[in-house]
Amino acid sequence: TNRLFPECCIKAPQWEVCGKEKKCGKKRCTTRRGDRTLRKIVEKDRFQTLGDLRKQWTESGVETSRATVHRRVLLNQKQRQKRLTWATENQHWTVAQWSKVLFSDESKFCMSFGNQGARVWRKTGEKEMPKCLKSSVKYPQSVMVWGAMSAAGVGPLCFIKGWTNTSS
Repeated sequence: TNRLFPECCIKAPQWEVCGKEKKCGKKRCTTRRGDRTLRKIVEKDRFQTLGDLRKQWTESGVETSRATVHRRVLLNQKQRQKRLTWATENQHWTVAQWSKVLFSDESKFCMSFGNQGARVWRKTGEKEMPKCLKSSVKYPQSVMVWGAMSAAGVGPLCFIKGWTNTSS
């Protein structure tokens, strides 16, 4: 068969659209209690990496993937719902439809100071709290790049000079 993606990528769980009375979708791999444990781990040290968070969460008895830690820490319920809605709406796309999609992203790479410093895990309203602040260099040397990929292959990596504004 002529497939766009390798066989291993096709075997994703099938999602089912249903009403309130029927539980459906992929089964949660963590409990609400486990999620509270993760929040407590994050609040102890806001500057931990995802790997460190996962290690501590596993040590507390919750066995899960790095991606699950990422979703639980970074995505709120509204964002998770929007992702599920999008996936449900597009789950039956054909290879021809997916072949018209271009995935692109830009990223900034700092030449020093550990690639933009440590990530800070914080909730809404905690922006100015001292435990969520760390000193940094205002303008470290950096380079901005943009790249894209589609069914046709990977595009060139473009180095962007100056500043970019995604809203214009």
